Amino acid sequence: MILQREIKNNKLKHGLYVVSTPIGNLGDITLRAIEVLNQSECILCEDTRVSKNLLTKHNIQSKLISNHKFNEKKNISKIITMLKSQTIISIISDAGTPAISDPGAIIINECVKNDIDVFPIPGPSAVSSAISISGFSEKHYFYGFFPQKNKDITKDFKILSNLNCSIVFYISPQKVNNAIQIMKNFFSGRKILICREMSKFYEEYIRGNIDDIKLFEKTPKGELTIVLSEKKDNKNISDYLNESDKKNIKKMIKTLSVKDITDLISHNKNVSKKEIYQYCLKIINEK
Repeated sequence: MILQREIKNNKLKHGLYVVSTPIGNLGDITLRAIEVLNQSECILCEDTRVSKNLLTKHNIQSKLISNHKFNEKKNISKIITMLKSQTIISIISDAGTPAISDPGAIIINECVKNDIDVFPIPGPSAVSSAISISGFSEKHYFYGFFPQKNKDITKDFKILSNLNCSIVFYISPQKVNNAIQIMKNFFSGRKILICREMSKFYEEYIRGNIDDIKLFEKTPKGELTIVLSEKKDNKNISDYLNESDKKNIKKMIKTLSVKDITDLISHNKNVSKKEIYQYCLKIINEK
């Protein structure tokens, strides 16, 4: 009761509030988030239908304004004008924290330019939730969603494969199998955790070694969060090309140069570049 009284007596400052909302279970919302949303003149949201479910559950009456990646630029002038008139506006995403692989950065940057206060209301995060149960290194790099083109993925993964920390990805269900295949090429020897529908009734967690993880037979429902472990200790890595390495090289030879393949495999394995190079030439000559 003391906590509730303190919240009621706490007058909010004017400005934009970046409010974290549940990533699945609608009960995972803070008391402060509910209070801020209740006191907001309006709430910017991705999908009004999704956000209405959350607001109805917690009896929040504030007006919803659609603010997704296709219209957020059009909303800027109107929202900034409202904020300059000493109002309280919140921004939420369908799940998690705005501006983290979701709309929000554009209006936040515009607020900064106009000296309008921006306040974070922390809460649920798919990144921290996945890292917390992974058992991997707490030092992590958050990549976000995969780019559209494979050449962009390859470019980024060459850099990411050198990081000795956990790596977190967001992946759409339609792209997960392709993503896993690419990860096998660049992150051989690491462990993987695939999180699906976190905090929901049908939540699922798939663990294993990236080299052994199987592809989904059917397209899974809902976006996935994938965590890769830190790099494996080279002391335990084989010093010769095994059958899995050879299969990966045969796949990579179609899209990567011999030099790129040699650098990639030798980075993850204690295998001489000469052996890798010669095997690549052998495959090319067999064609």
